[in-house]
Amino acid sequence: MQELHDASLAPLTTFRLGGPATRLVTATTDDEVIAVVREADDTGTPLLVIGGGSNLVVGDKGFAGTALVVATRGFSLDGTRLELAAGEVWTDAVARTVEAGLAGIECLAGIPGSAGATPIQNVGAYGQEVSSTITEVIAYDRLARETVVLANEECGFSYRHSRFKAHPERYVVLRVRFALEDAGGLSGPLKYAETARALGVEPGDRVPLAEARDTVLKLRAGKGMVLDPEDHDTWSAGSFFTNPVLTDAEFAAFRARVRERLGDGVEPPAYPAGEGRTKTSAAWLIDRAGFTKGYGSGPARISTKHTLALTNRGGATTEDLLALAREVVAGVRDAFGITLVNEPVTVGVSL
Repeated sequence: MQELHDASLAPLTTFRLGGPATRLVTATTDDEVIAVVREADDTGTPLLVIGGGSNLVVGDKGFAGTALVVATRGFSLDGTRLELAAGEVWTDAVARTVEAGLAGIECLAGIPGSAGATPIQNVGAYGQEVSSTITEVIAYDRLARETVVLANEECGFSYRHSRFKAHPERYVVLRVRFALEDAGGLSGPLKYAETARALGVEPGDRVPLAEARDTVLKLRAGKGMVLDPEDHDTWSAGSFFTNPVLTDAEFAAFRARVRERLGDGVEPPAYPAGEGRTKTSAAWLIDRAGFTKGYGSGPARISTKHTLALTNRGGATTEDLLALAREVVAGVRDAFGITLVNEPVTVGVSL
């Protein structure tokens, strides 16, 4: 277990932003993770748990407390059953399941961060969500002061949300278990139209696993969503805002605002999101409100590849990033009456 003091958190985040932590501890076993968490709880010390740092916006003043980097390792495959330690690099784990010929998470390739973060956000992309394959999450319950095993139905999964996100001070994820599918080397049925088009097949079709993974990686890279230290479009947290889910009444009001602003022939994106609810596109809202790719003149700008990513062009501060985010939120609200919600977790700051 490594311990540093007054250590910068910026190198531990994909934004490369954030001030120092009073104490920075790197734990490589579950027991070490639990020991650090218990010590913080016993002494009343604020605790920040860090995985891959791909979903964190840390304030310029840093974090006055203990920052815990979960660097545990463990990849165990038993038939179609997969168990990952929280510190495993997610995209590497996806690659290994594809090599093993197992379907279920192949369209989640290229997503930065650690395995332990995936159930917290209910990570999803290109038609797959981890909630579809997670069977159990093993976590340390800070309230009960014990390790617990939570079945899928106990995790409270919904769109980019979970029990763990709802109670961020209570649970520290240690391990995640998945049930994958042996489809004879084929992917799961493709649910995302863009992926199917890129592969030249129809939604619902299956393709060779490696082809599905490689296609998703190419699609993500084209949007600046695959980490590349030389590409400032990837100095981001990926999608900065979640796609709004609206009630029928809210969606009707939204459509009226769209027609008023853009003309009678314009229809906003609409996707079923459960009875009486419709999901629309945050990227579409941002673009149509006037915040196009590359928007901004300072060191924090919208990605040149994707309107949903806010980026550090080098030399930015967290306040630069937040100023841009607030400008986008206010612009979309003024244009369409919808308030965007940030997806990354903010530490010591807020929109």
